[in-house]
Amino acid sequence: MKSNIENLKKKILYRSQYRGTKEMDKLLFSFVSKYIDEIDEIKLLSLEKFLDNDDEDLYKLYNGYDNKIKFNDSYIIELFKNFRLNK
Repeated sequence: MKSNIENLKKKILYRSQYRGTKEMDKLLFSFVSKYIDEIDEIKLLSLEKFLDNDDEDLYKLYNGYDNKIKFNDSYIIELFKNFRLNK
């Protein structure tokens, strides 16, 4: 079971780091790296689904332009909205 969780974490980290634009790669990888060891397996699965969202939608959500993202886990959304990237 533990190896399944570790594999899921690796998959999430990879998906967060290779998005297509350097800005989103940096933002999402930093966000995921900060919280990945703090959340349980259920939230990890939710985080994986969160990464299915389009970069543009995530960018708008992060910057407060749009809160109409199609995602049901308010905990992950709030973590993301309140996360601040250290440049």
